[in-house]
Amino acid sequence: MKIKDRVAVVTGAGGGIGWALCRRFAREGARAVALADLSGSPDKAAELAGEHPQLQTLGIDLDVSDGSALEAAIERIESEVGPIDLFCSNAGISTRGGVVRTTDEDWERILDINLMAHVYAARALVPKMIERGGGYLLNTASAAGLLSQIGSVGYAVSKHAAVALAEYLSITYGERGLKVSVLCPQAVRTNMTAGTPGGGVAGVDGMMEPEEVAEAVIQGLDDERFLILPHPVVQEYIQRKAGNYDRWLSGMRGLRTRYVETMGLDDEG
Repeated sequence: MKIKDRVAVVTGAGGGIGWALCRRFAREGARAVALADLSGSPDKAAELAGEHPQLQTLGIDLDVSDGSALEAAIERIESEVGPIDLFCSNAGISTRGGVVRTTDEDWERILDINLMAHVYAARALVPKMIERGGGYLLNTASAAGLLSQIGSVGYAVSKHAAVALAEYLSITYGERGLKVSVLCPQAVRTNMTAGTPGGGVAGVDGMMEPEEVAEAVIQGLDDERFLILPHPVVQEYIQRKAGNYDRWLSGMRGLRTRYVETMGLDDEG
C-alpha cells in the first residue's frame, strides 16, 4: 500500500510510535490522518495540521478498551473524513509481574488494550473493507508476541494473542481484499520504556527511536509484508525458536537469570 492520498487512523497517537506514524503518513502525502488517543488527540491533530496545511486531520479522545466507543469513533471518522484505508491499532500498555503477582484486574486491563482493542477495530472495519473491495489493518504487537517477555506475563501473553489475531485475519480475509500487517519491534524509546535502563531485557539489541519504527512501517506497508520487524535480528530469533524449541527455551532461561541478577529482581521478575 502506498500512503499517498489515503485515509489513515492511528490509535495511541499522542506520542511514541503512534505520533511518529502520524507524522510519517503526513510526509508520505496522506489525504487525511485521524489521531485517536486516551487524551490530547485534538491538540496533536492541530499540531499535525500546522505542520502539513494540506492534510485533513481529526483528533478523537478514545479509550480503545471500550468497544462501543471505538466503533463510534470509526463511524465518526468515516462520516467526517471518508472511508478508512488504513487502520493502525497501535495503543498498548505493559505491566510488570509473573503469574503469581499479576492480578485479575491487571489481566483484564492489559488484555482489553493489547488484544481486545484489535478485535473491536476488526469487528467494525472488516465488513466495511470487504464490501469496499479492500482495506489495510496494521496491528502493533511486539517482538514479545513472537518470542516472549521476561518479567511480564501479561505483556507476553497479550502480544502473542495480538499476533495470532492478525494471522487469523490474514488467513480468513486475505483473499477478499483485506491486507494485514503486524508490527513487532523490540525496545523503542517511548513512555513505556522510560525509566527502564537500556529499555530492559528487550533492549539487548539496542534502543530504537519511534521515527525509525515509522520508517520500517512505511517499507513494510509498501511491500505488504505481514511481519514488520524494525529490529531485523528478530527474524533470526524466530528461526532459532522454530528450529529447536527446547534449546531456545534453555537460552531464554539463561537470559532471564542474567537479567534478574543484573537488575536485582525477585523470582517474579
